Amino acid sequence: MRVTVYCASSSAAHPEFAQAAHDLGTLLAREGATTVYGGGAIGSMGRLADGALAADGRVVGILPRFMGDLEWAHPRLSEVIWTETMAERKQRMAAEGDAMVTLPGGTGTLEELLEVLTLKRLGLFLKPVVIVNQRGFYDPLIRLLDDCVNESFMHPRHREMWTIVDQVEQVIPAIRSSPTWTPEARNFAVQRAV
Repeated sequence: MRVTVYCASSSAAHPEFAQAAHDLGTLLAREGATTVYGGGAIGSMGRLADGALAADGRVVGILPRFMGDLEWAHPRLSEVIWTETMAERKQRMAAEGDAMVTLPGGTGTLEELLEVLTLKRLGLFLKPVVIVNQRGFYDPLIRLLDDCVNESFMHPRHREMWTIVDQVEQVIPAIRSSPTWTPEARNFAVQRAV
């Protein structure tokens, strides 16, 4: 199994976020899963890789070349995939993983999560998506997604596109129990007045 993890590069965030990223990397490695992520060396990104590598896991980093020029890449990755653009990076990260996990993060993390949810809504992306709502970080987003359903911008079945957990120890069971998603989702992607 290959698990793509979206997470932050900030080292100024609460240390519990970085520790959870480290723990997730360790758990994925012990599960025999390859960790796929944005390739950075600092913040939750760096700690995720450190945790996986310390547990003898395989870690694949995907970075645009300009980040390499800035020496943002983690120096000990099992494999680095270089891209030309941020958009290509997002596409590769989604393509390389068998499941997506989102830890707390900033605009880049949010963009990655919302893009895979949009593709899943259209039946173009069928993999499990797990949101780690550590410290209640994603409570506002979860409320907003619920409002999207409640206001008929999305179908109630769209709530099955993601699974929410509170801690990284719940990630692997959440991936395994994720509802099956099929291209049939296209049939209810657009909401119409009745």
